[in-house]
Amino acid sequence: MGLKIRLARAGAKKRPYYHIVVADSRSPRDGRFIEKVGSYNPMLPAEHAERIRLVNERITHWLAVGAVATDRVARFLGKAGLAPMPTWQEQPIQAAPKKKAQERAKANAAAVA
Repeated sequence: MGLKIRLARAGAKKRPYYHIVVADSRSPRDGRFIEKVGSYNPMLPAEHAERIRLVNERITHWLAVGAVATDRVARFLGKAGLAPMPTWQEQPIQAAPKKKAQERAKANAAAVA
């Protein structure tokens, strides 16, 4: 059984609110979970104290048991000091042109020069 610490959406339409839960990785996003270990309210300003609430001792317990945090939750845990801060890229790396397109670009550059 693969355990995940992830977000489960709650709240109304256009008013998101998330519970941070420990769940089996095969269960649905908003479905069955094992334990609720925090909450996240994205409608509050970033500096507000109630934006992210975590139950530290339960999160450390589940991480020790082998639960893996999703990307977003891993950022929350990194900022709280419960886990190492993950690395991520703000912008995806754009794919390079294919081989023939690169050859045409080189030929055009050589013709212009």
